[in-house]
Amino acid sequence: MAEPRRAAVLGRPVTHSLSPTLHAAAYRATGLTQWSYAAHDVGADELASWVAPLDESWRGLSLTMPLKEAAFDVASTVTQTARVTGAINTLVRRGDLGWDAHNTDVRGIECALADVAHDGSAVVLGGGATARSAILALAALGVERVVLAVRGEARPETLRLAVHAGVAIEVVPLASWTARPSGVVVSTLPPQGGLVAAAAVGTRRRAGTLMDVVYADWPTPLATAASRAGLSVRSGLDMLVYQAAEQFRLFTGTPPPVQAMYAAGRQALAR
Repeated sequence: MAEPRRAAVLGRPVTHSLSPTLHAAAYRATGLTQWSYAAHDVGADELASWVAPLDESWRGLSLTMPLKEAAFDVASTVTQTARVTGAINTLVRRGDLGWDAHNTDVRGIECALADVAHDGSAVVLGGGATARSAILALAALGVERVVLAVRGEARPETLRLAVHAGVAIEVVPLASWTARPSGVVVSTLPPQGGLVAAAAVGTRRRAGTLMDVVYADWPTPLATAASRAGLSVRSGLDMLVYQAAEQFRLFTGTPPPVQAMYAAGRQALAR
């Protein structure tokens, strides 16, 4: 019998996470019956002590808020992508029982928007860690100019990342994001911030694509407003599945069954 292999998603809160559903579906589709994946409630100040006693059966950890910065303290190595975004969402077990840190959110956003046409510009709503991942992903897709719409001051680390990525940034108030052309829009806002962005949409017809990284309680007010205005709208499920698929590959070394993961995610959200 094959030795058990374990992985999990950690965060607080974490009960809402779809990650166990997606990873379990991937294990079933690929016949990895020795693998299991669970969710554990872990706060930022608890991460190091929670990870320390894990034995060699643990092969990977997915991290959600508020652990994406705390993970730097437990990582043995950090990829360039994770370092420049200042966010770790994946820990992969090393042969010496250390942890390699990754950010698969960038890959998730890049794959989710790979088929979307643009004119070299985009709009990003929000200025935190996920916004930095979005800017890096958009740069990889050929975007050279980003309008960054935020409620307060733009974070210095977000502006530094844009310079690193070779992207020109224009910072505007969140309530006026629709004053700019919006061929590609990525909202990284939590639900409350999305209400502000939704109120700014108005009734004027618009063209382009909006991806809202929120995937629960769909459609969000922002998605509804954008769709009524003529924008093509995508939920955060696209990003979630692709970033989880990359985690699955890193954990198991097996090509991810993306369609099986999508189907499981859609079924879970429909319930």
